[in-house]
Amino acid sequence: MIDKIASWKFAEDFGQEPTQIQAARKSAEELGVESVTPATGNQLALLAAIARAKSIAEVGTGAGVSALWLLSASEDSVVTTIDEEPEYQNVARENFKKAQIPPARIRVISGRASAVMGNMAESAYDLVFLDLDPNDLGALLSQAVLLLKPGGVLVIAHALWRDRVPNPALREDETIALRSAISGFSDTEDFISSISLVGDGLFVAVKK
Repeated sequence: MIDKIASWKFAEDFGQEPTQIQAARKSAEELGVESVTPATGNQLALLAAIARAKSIAEVGTGAGVSALWLLSASEDSVVTTIDEEPEYQNVARENFKKAQIPPARIRVISGRASAVMGNMAESAYDLVFLDLDPNDLGALLSQAVLLLKPGGVLVIAHALWRDRVPNPALREDETIALRSAISGFSDTEDFISSISLVGDGLFVAVKK
C-alpha cells in the first residue's frame, strides 16, 4: 500500500453533493449537529438504489442531510425519520421544503426512537439507517432488525467511532457499544455484513 490516507481522501472527495444537501449541511453546522460526510451520504444513496428501497426508516434526523441523500436514490421512496430534538426537526422540515420534497415522501416523527419503533410495522422496511448515540444502539438494534423485510438493509453510521473501534485496547463506553453491536452480526447466519471505511465508518448488513 503506497498511501492509504491519500486513497481514503480520494474516496471521500469523490462525487458531488447536490446544492440542496449542501444547504442542509450548512444549517446543521449552524445548529452544531454532526452530519454524515458527503461521501457517506453518497454511499447511503447508492445502498438505497441497489436495494430499490421504497420504504426507509431513519433514527437521527439531525438537519435532514442523510434523509435527503436517502431520498435522492428514487423519486418514489418514502423516509420515516425519528429524532428526540424538535429544534433539529423544525430545521429539517425547512430543508425538506427547500429541497422540494413532497410531503407524502417524508414522515418526521418526534420522540424516543425505542417508543416510536415499537409502534412501527414489522418486516415493512427496505432499509433502516441508524445515526444515534452509540450507547443507545444496543437497545434499538433488535427493533431495527424487526422492521426489516427479508433482503432489507441495516446501516449504522460512525461504525468505526473516530477510528477507535478497531483498537481492542480502547474501552470507552461508546467504543465498546459499537464494537459489540457490529461483532454480534459476525456470529449470525441471518445477515450478510460488511464495514465500509467511508466517513467515520459505515456498517452495512443485509437480512437474508
